[in-house]
Amino acid sequence: MTDSTSKKKSVGDAADVPLPAARRKPVKSGAKAPPRRMPRAERQVQVLTKAAEYFSENGLTAQTRALADACGVSQRLLYSLFPNKAALLNEVYEREIVGRFKAIWYVQLKDRSRPLEERLNAFYREYYDTVLTRRWLRLFLYTSLAELHMASDFTAAVVTHALEIMAEAAHDAGCAVPADAAEAAEIGWLLHGAISHLAIRRHVYFNDNPTPAHTVIALQVRAFLASVPVLLPALAAAPVLAAAPASAAAQG
Repeated sequence: MTDSTSKKKSVGDAADVPLPAARRKPVKSGAKAPPRRMPRAERQVQVLTKAAEYFSENGLTAQTRALADACGVSQRLLYSLFPNKAALLNEVYEREIVGRFKAIWYVQLKDRSRPLEERLNAFYREYYDTVLTRRWLRLFLYTSLAELHMASDFTAAVVTHALEIMAEAAHDAGCAVPADAAEAAEIGWLLHGAISHLAIRRHVYFNDNPTPAHTVIALQVRAFLASVPVLLPALAAAPVLAAAPASAAAQG
């Protein structure tokens, strides 16, 4: 009786002991864990971030399977979030290209209570740091090479307003804005293009010039402002009314 009880107890005790590691069912290495469940909006943001990274490094020609893998989701889930690749690209454009530009910058550029050189330096330093990143530049260049509308849309909707600094520069220098709007825009591009190319040299060409970017921006702003009086005509002096002859005044 005692032996039987002790034997049963031993068997029960053995059943409670966890299996040694060697006897556990091995997990296949390289097995893909299912994506964590998350709200749809949160998942979309995650996919957009990963897609932007992928497009900026590999271009826009990826197949949806490779794109889904890069985003860490299945193709089925990718299609449930965005109906097609074009829709995904448009969302990336709105979020990663246009979305980085701050509307308040327009207001600050036109605030004449501050010196123009100070305004331009503040704007282009923030524009360089916030917009002209490596990822932004590569996305912008890839969309241009693919002949998509995104680059031209950004220029028309955003940069054109930034080029209104031409009017501010003319006012500050006491000059007239060219009557030809296209010519005025080209003069504005002298500064905007210089800042953009600085970012391309640093982030795309990997130029290793040690001069801080903000120092270069200050140099380019100063050079632009110095060129404005040379490039723009002086404001026409207001006509001076001739004084009436004394005799005429007396007769009146």
